[in-house]
Order: sequence, then C-alpha cells, then structure tokens
Amino acid sequence: MKSFLFRLYLAVMKFCARLVPMKDKHIVILNGAGRSGSNGYLFYKYLRSNQPDYDVSLVEPWPSSHLPWSVWRRIGAAKYVITTHQPFKVHKGQVNVQFWHGVPLKRMGLMAFNTKRRDNHRNAKLWRKQTDIMCSSSDLYETLMSACIGIEAVKYQKLGFPRLDSLQQPIISKEQLLKDLFAAVDKQAQIGIYMPTFRYELADSSVMVKIKAGNFFAFADFSGDELNSALKTQHQYLIVKLHPYEMRLFSDLNSHYSNIAFLNNSYLEQHDYDLYELLGDTDFLMTDFSSIYFDYLHLDKPIIFITNYLVQYEKTRGLLLGPYKEVVPGQCVETQAELLAGLQNLDNKKWQQKRAYWLALTDQVNSSNNCADIFAGMTGKY
Repeated sequence: MKSFLFRLYLAVMKFCARLVPMKDKHIVILNGAGRSGSNGYLFYKYLRSNQPDYDVSLVEPWPSSHLPWSVWRRIGAAKYVITTHQPFKVHKGQVNVQFWHGVPLKRMGLMAFNTKRRDNHRNAKLWRKQTDIMCSSSDLYETLMSACIGIEAVKYQKLGFPRLDSLQQPIISKEQLLKDLFAAVDKQAQIGIYMPTFRYELADSSVMVKIKAGNFFAFADFSGDELNSALKTQHQYLIVKLHPYEMRLFSDLNSHYSNIAFLNNSYLEQHDYDLYELLGDTDFLMTDFSSIYFDYLHLDKPIIFITNYLVQYEKTRGLLLGPYKEVVPGQCVETQAELLAGLQNLDNKKWQQKRAYWLALTDQVNSSNNCADIFAGMTGKY
C-alpha cells in the first residue's frame, strides 16, 4: 500500500512539475547514493567548480515524499536530470543521464532470485522509456546491466563514472585521515577499509543480531579485542563503513578500540567529503559481495574477500559472476582466524595480475577526467 501511495505521489508531482518551463542550462541531480561513492554528489561538486554557467541543483535524499514545491520546480525546470538509481524525468524533452552506483556483481532486477516478476517488468519498461544516456565503463558493464534491467545497447555511452575521478587524488592526506579517525600518528600505518554489502537480504535474523552486538563481520569466532591487538601489532588500522541499514542498528557508532574506527556519515557530511575522496589514502580493502571492489582495482592494492555467508547469499539473491572464489582477485576468508592470517600477508604482488585482468574488463574508458567527459558527452549530444 505504501509503495502504491508513493507512486501516486510521484505521479501527481510529476504532473505539476510538467507545468514549469524548462531552461537549457539547468541541471538537477537526484542523488540516492548518499556519500558512499556517489556519482551524483561528486558530479555536482565538479559542475559547481568547473561549469559556472550552469544552474545546478542537488536533490537528496532521493526519492522522498518530503520535498517542497520549490525543489519540484527545479526538477521541472531542468533540461538535464541526472540519476543514481532509477531513471526519472517529468518532461519528454528532458534528458535523463543515468549514472547508477556500481558495476553490478550481485543479481538484481530481472536476474535476481528475490524480486517480483511484475516489479521487474515495470522497472524494465521505465528504464527503456526514460533513460537517454546510460553512462558506461565497459562492454562487460553493459552486458551485466542489460541482463538485469533490459536496457537497449543504443542507450549506453562509454563516458566512465564521476566516482572514479576521486580515487587517485584524495581530498586529504593519509596522515590527516589517520588523525581524524584514530587520533593517531604512525609513519608505518597501513589503513584498511571494510565495506560489506546489504546483509539484511540474507533474511537471517542471527546475522543482524551479531552485527548489532558489535560483530560487524558476523564471524562465528569474532573477538574485537583479538582483532584490535593484531592490527595494533602490525601498525594496521581498520575503518569500518557499514551499509546504512546496519549503521542504524548501533546506538553508539564510536569505536572503543584503538585501531578500529567506524566511518560515520556525519563525518563525511560535516566535511563535504564523499567516501571515494578518501579511498586513495587506504592501503587495502575488505568486502564481501560489494561492487566497490571493481573500483578499488584502479588503486592496485590488496583486497580481502569475506565469504562466511557466500553460499547463503548465492541462494537468497544470487551473484552475476562465478564461481565467486575463482572470479575475485584476492584471498577469501570465512573466519576471523583466516582473516588474521591474511592480514599478516598482505601481498600486493600475488594477486596483481588478476587485478589487472579484471580492471581491463570493467574499465575500457581509462580516463582521468570522467566528469569532464560526461559533461561534454551529454551537452554535446543534446
């Protein structure tokens, strides 16, 4: 019922916004990706700094039923409507530029095991009808996305993604990041970041219970004290960036460990940072089934894959590539004991060739200025 009412609300507001005349140099960015590798937010920052002739509006969170009419007027006035999730526009003459928010690793839409056929076909129709430019990075990306949402090949343009521009040029130094999150000064520091996917989809309440209790890996043999001690011995520092849903499970997101820190959205918003503007300062990544690992390949740094719920996730939602342990370019661990052993052997060379192989498959654009390429592509064509 809530879903129906929200669709009705959008339909009414779209009709009203359609009465607002469009303006050629107006751009609106509907950002549903927060501050965790948000193509929308990073493109907004680029436009504000580099395209002063354009009137640019950032709308977030999106979608929302709490937007004032003044925001809807801006949406109606925009010639270019940029989205990070589903495509959206109110005028036929508007240009929808679709960024999406990651190279798909997990099944979604038409390919997922946990979606409804009716919803999938309605969404596929929406994508085909409203998307004008689908930003892409490779043939593989286009194949995976089209399998999931049914979008035609003619919609794609290999223009890259705004989030990739930020990886090689961190907005602050590694020393400053260490000081901000760990209140530490350590010339030998190795900073790692752990970014799991949306584990609520496992439909396993025991996983959420473990996470809420502070076991953010949901390991059967988890010990925060033991993990922190091992990190401290090796001059390693671990940033934990949980999915927003999991972050809400914690009443206190302040870590009580010297070498483990939670990265809160408040820190990013307070400093006007996106996560990807900090990733270049890290030395290794830990994830499970998040597509962030495809982007992290640009840094050519070690990646550890947490696979304690691999079989369960494959059955519940499914993955687009497999066998998983043969595909991923890094060591896979299922327990904390295996993780601690892996942290002692962060060999940047062992998996280097496999990382390069997957980088070539997922990024054929290989540009250092994706934002400029996207702006030129969308304004040059329309």
